Amino acid sequence: MSLFGGLRVSASALSAERLRLNVIAENIANAETTRTPEGGPYRRREVILASGMGLGEPGERGSAGGVHVAGVLPDPTPPRLVHDPSHPDANAEGYVAMPNVDVPAEVVDMMAATRAYEANALALQSQRRLQERALELLA
Repeated sequence: MSLFGGLRVSASALSAERLRLNVIAENIANAETTRTPEGGPYRRREVILASGMGLGEPGERGSAGGVHVAGVLPDPTPPRLVHDPSHPDANAEGYVAMPNVDVPAEVVDMMAATRAYEANALALQSQRRLQERALELLA
C-alpha cells in the first residue's frame, strides 16, 4: 500500500457513509408520502456498498481499495395498506398505500451509519498524525 492508501480507504468510506446518511434522511422525510411523481407511495431506498478494488495506485497489486457505492436501489417490499377512507389517496375500499418505510429501523440504520462515519473519521485523523510524526522523525 502506498503512503496515502490508508487515507484513500478511509476517505472512500466517509463518502459512502455520507451518502448512506443522506438516503436514510430522505427515507424518514418521506415516511408519510403517499403520492410521488412516479405514481403511488414513496418507495424506501437503500444504499448498496461494495469493496472498492482498484482505488489504489496504478499498477499496485493487492492494494486496499476501500468501499464504493454500487447503487441506490428501491426496496422491493410492498407498501403498507392502512384503512383511512377520508384520505384523498384512499382506494375504493378505503385503503391507502403507505410508504414501505419503517422509521424506527431507519433510525437504527442512521445510528449505525453515524458510528461508521465517526470511526472512519477517527482512522483518518490517526493516519494523518502517524504520517506527520514519521515526517518529524525523518527531518
